[in-house]
Amino acid sequence: MSSIEVPADVFDAIAAPPDEREPIVRQELAVSLYREGYLSFGKARELAGLTKADFHRLLGKRNVERHYTDTDLTLDIEYARE
Repeated sequence: MSSIEVPADVFDAIAAPPDEREPIVRQELAVSLYREGYLSFGKARELAGLTKADFHRLLGKRNVERHYTDTDLTLDIEYARE
């Protein structure tokens, strides 16, 4: 497993209780990487440590458009027909 080192003074500067800082950093990183297309929904959700529903809600609060390709639509239609 890889890790990202956040300088202690930066981490301590996050205006949140200490036990909430890591989840905040993970969620902010996940939203940003998903928004920019660097991570899929599933991987971003995993990074954020949230359920599908909770990650959808977080993206909605941030007005982040969901990535939904023609291939996704085709797969969904095929699944619905089965």
